[in-house]
Amino acid sequence: MATPKRILVINLGSTSTKVAVYESEKMILTESVNHPADDLRQYKTIIDQYELRKSTILGVLTAHNLSLDEFDVVASRGGNTKPIPGGIYAICPALIDDMKSGKFGQHPNMCGGIIAYNLGKERNIPALTVDPPTVDEMCISAHYSGIPQIRRQSSFHALNSKATARKIAARLGREYDEINLITAHLGGGISVGAHRKGKVIDVNNSLDGDGPFSPERAGGLPAGDLVRLCFSGEYSREQALKLLQGGGGLVSYLGTTSGIEIEKRITAGDLVAAEIFEAMCYQIAKEIGACAAVLAGRVDAIALTGSLAYSQRLVDSLTEKVSFIAPVLVDPGENEMEALAAGAMRYLNGEEQLSVY
Repeated sequence: MATPKRILVINLGSTSTKVAVYESEKMILTESVNHPADDLRQYKTIIDQYELRKSTILGVLTAHNLSLDEFDVVASRGGNTKPIPGGIYAICPALIDDMKSGKFGQHPNMCGGIIAYNLGKERNIPALTVDPPTVDEMCISAHYSGIPQIRRQSSFHALNSKATARKIAARLGREYDEINLITAHLGGGISVGAHRKGKVIDVNNSLDGDGPFSPERAGGLPAGDLVRLCFSGEYSREQALKLLQGGGGLVSYLGTTSGIEIEKRITAGDLVAAEIFEAMCYQIAKEIGACAAVLAGRVDAIALTGSLAYSQRLVDSLTEKVSFIAPVLVDPGENEMEALAAGAMRYLNGEEQLSVY
């Protein structure tokens, strides 16, 4: 019997460091270490957090009597890079340089990628990332915005969206590159993507662009009204951007990003909360319908994933609206650690080759 492969998975959030250990497909350890905001304020940049984050990861391993010598590969969630096709990438100096440059945005997983690269060098094992958030497989038409000064960007929850698509394909007894489906990642941000034969040919910019509003993002807004708001003199550039990302969506209407809290309000009879929550479902359904048009109506399944997919109210509302397009299948949760481990196993098993950055 072949010796199980051991995989170290790391995922750095804005205030947390997540560590998981897999033996092949089986998770044997998962731990999330929270970093108090006051502790992080002493660091001027994300890269300055390197030693803190690395020692946190090694501390988790030490606490569970694990050594780096036991691992065959280390996988980190991707940071912001130039637009690239989906795939499994070796973390390399060019990739790190682009993350550190800030040209493509900043995220704590920039630091995670550098840690993974250095741990891999220390142990002489591969350091990988899978389907980073800047995956761009959009068709040519999808990149046009309507004015030449703005090009629509691919910025979405690629890791979980593509991992969910693979799982749904397997549930249908098919391969990912054989089917058409629509995934809706429903979390703090919402990504709705049209997958055609293994490529996400269109998807809303879930960071600060178009699409449905979400718990903390405004989504697509009436363009003229947005321009007038920005030039009203009431908002600075930073305040206007905050309305789009972090201060828009459910939190702007209801003061919370928690779907659980909002559903409790609805159950208690809060009609305003019910109306706004349903409006979000309405916009998600419209985006799913738009993806169905992109796929010319040939859709094998619609997959709902992300933390909000645990909400039966949301699932029922969307199913009622879009099940005429295709069967609605649910795979709730962020699933990022699992997706990274699965990508690493596809590489270790020779099922998927490394893409070149």
